[in-house]
Order: sequence, then C-alpha cells, then structure tokens
Amino acid sequence: MHIATNQNRRNFLGSSISGATALGIGAALPACFAEAASAAPKANERILVVVQMSGGNDGLNTIVPFADDHYRSARPKLAIPKNELRKISDEDGLHPSMTGIEELLQNGQFAAIRNVGYEKPNRSHFESMDIWHTCRRKDEPRGDGWLGRYLDQQPATSGGDVPALHLGQEQQPVAVASSTVRVPTVKDLAEFQLRGSDKQSLRDLLENRPPTNPSSDNDLLNFLQSSTTSAIAASQRVTDAAQGYKSKVKYPETELGNKLRVVAQLIDAGLTTRIYYVQHDGFDTHAQQAETHSVLLRQWSDAVSALIRDLNAHDHGQRVCVMTFSEFGRRVSENASEGTDHGAAGPMFLCGGGVKAGIIGKRPNLTDLQQGDLKHEYDFRQVYASVLKDWLGTDPTPILGKEYQSLPLFA
Repeated sequence: MHIATNQNRRNFLGSSISGATALGIGAALPACFAEAASAAPKANERILVVVQMSGGNDGLNTIVPFADDHYRSARPKLAIPKNELRKISDEDGLHPSMTGIEELLQNGQFAAIRNVGYEKPNRSHFESMDIWHTCRRKDEPRGDGWLGRYLDQQPATSGGDVPALHLGQEQQPVAVASSTVRVPTVKDLAEFQLRGSDKQSLRDLLENRPPTNPSSDNDLLNFLQSSTTSAIAASQRVTDAAQGYKSKVKYPETELGNKLRVVAQLIDAGLTTRIYYVQHDGFDTHAQQAETHSVLLRQWSDAVSALIRDLNAHDHGQRVCVMTFSEFGRRVSENASEGTDHGAAGPMFLCGGGVKAGIIGKRPNLTDLQQGDLKHEYDFRQVYASVLKDWLGTDPTPILGKEYQSLPLFA
C-alpha cells in the first residue's frame, strides 16, 4: 500500500485509528466478522473459556495432600501448615489463598482432575506447551491446535461472529490455530469497539458511502469495506452492551480479572463466539515459591470465581465452562532455593454450573515417582475428549487424532 499518497486514507488513519485497523483487532478482523449483522445470538449454545496457567503450576501446593507424611518430608519449607489450608476432606485441602474456588466447590461449581499428564513427559516449557496445544509430539505435523481443529469441523453458517477469541497482550496460543478460521486477538474491550472522534463519519466511510475526495488508489479503504458492514453491527452490539452492562460482582483489579470481565461482557453482549482463551503467566516458581504462588493462585481464584458469579447473575452460568490447565506440574521435592523445578503430572480444573463438582482421581502417590515426578493417572486428551464430546457436543476422535476415553466431568 502507498498510504502516504492518499489524503483520505491518511486522514482516516490519523484521526480514527492511530495506525491500526478501525476495529482495533488487527488486519484480520473484517473477514472474521463476515455477515455478523444477520446473526441472531444463540443463547442456548455452550461456551468454553480456557485459562492457561503458563510456567508450570505446582499442583501439590494447589490441592494439598496434607495427610501424607511424605508431602511434608519432601517439602520442609514449602509444605503448607495443615491449619492454614481450606480443608475439603480428611486428607486434602485447598491452598489458603483460594477462597473463591472454595466457594465454587461448596456451590457445586468446581471440579479438579488430579494427576493429568502424558506419556514420556517433556519438561521444556515450549515443547510441553506445544504438546498440550496441538496434542502432537514434535515429530508430527503441528500446523494447527486442538481447538483450531474443533473450529475447522464446525458447519459453515450464513452469518455469525468470530467463533473464537484470544484476549490479552500475549502471543496467540497455538491451541486456537486453525486451517480455515481466523481467530483474532483482542487486547481489551475498548479495541473491540469502533473508535475515532467522529464515529458517524467513520461509519459512513466503512458502510460503502463515497468519501469526500474519492480516489482510485484506495486499497486500504477497499480492504476495510470488504466485510465491515456486518463488523460494524457486531461492534455496535458490543459497544451498546458494554455501556449498558451492569454487574454487582466486583472483579479483582488484576490483569486476569480484567480479561475475564471482558469475557463476561462479550458473552452477555450476545456474541455467538464459542471459545474464549486467556493466559495467566508467572508459574515458573524455581525460587522463593511460597509468596509468588500464593499471589498467582489468589489472582486466578478470585478472577474465575468472579466470572462464574457474574455469569450466574446474568443467566449464563449453565452454559459456560471455564477450563484451567498448565503445561506441567512441579517436582515433588523442593529445591535449595525454596522453589520447585519442572515436573510432570498435575491437576486440571473445571468451573461452571454444568460441571460434576468434586475431586476426580486418586491422591498423588509421593513414593512411586518417575524421575522424581508424579506419574500421570489421566492423559490430558481424556479431559479434552470429555470437553469436546460432553460439553461442546462434537466427536473428539478426529480432533485428537485417536480415541481417548472420556471422563465423567459434567452433570
């Protein structure tokens, strides 16, 4: 493009979008919102919200087997005192910072699957995350992710919003990479709305109305006009919903809390989006783990529980499931720096009105280890298979590459 040669486009970029596309999601957005104006929100469709704990969450200090003496002998400094835990049985307790998750469990809206992993675990952050994202090892093709393949298999419609969104500043996860569907990344809700000091002029420009000074060299404008009439309708729906959105739920003023507040607003706006993906970073706790892990778990617990309460208050609680995972757990024994090193199996979590609440899986065996790590009881693809089949209502086998036995995770 030769933007500097076109006065109309130069003014358009300068006054309305500060060098970005008009809807703030990037160059892919107009195509993503093809015919959204004609789409009627389907209030009964189920939604999956994925929260990625990046860095390797320490599962043993998340759901704590306090009755096991081996837990305390392996962690003389990191073991959490029994009287500080939020006890959920005679043997197990939640980390003391997880007040919101404890409330969800008491209300029948929280499930934990223990000992989740995979054969021949990889302890590299990047490689293990790629395995979780693609369900494939590095010697297999990885052009797309498991959720991207789910998106590819959904029937084409005559109209609708983007089927998936990634929210946040981070690089888009491979899990949502698709062969046919373009998944945008949204940094915040403001970017999802039309911007500019003169919004009506911007709407006129995008709705195929002739600019004041027509030009044959108008490739940017032509691109934006390719499918943005419907994108405007979608953006306006979100704008109106955001302005009118009312909630008595107080979200934590954290990055994750802000992301999940946006998710709640978009769901309540009536978007037909089925997948929302957010990331929560910082779990690589090699040194001085106790305080860092406590803060991270509190941020996660407070934000997810706020989202569930908010969705319940807006009558969306029964159709939204929040799934949380991490690329691996941590080693059983603490290290010399009062932290834990990369491990293998760890817990996954599901929250929402449709889950079968409780703790699934055996208490971790802290003596029968694999190179110092917990052995997995469940393959993570069993959890994916359950989510795909029993929550999203699709055949998981072609998505996951082979058949995996699903688990009873949903009521």
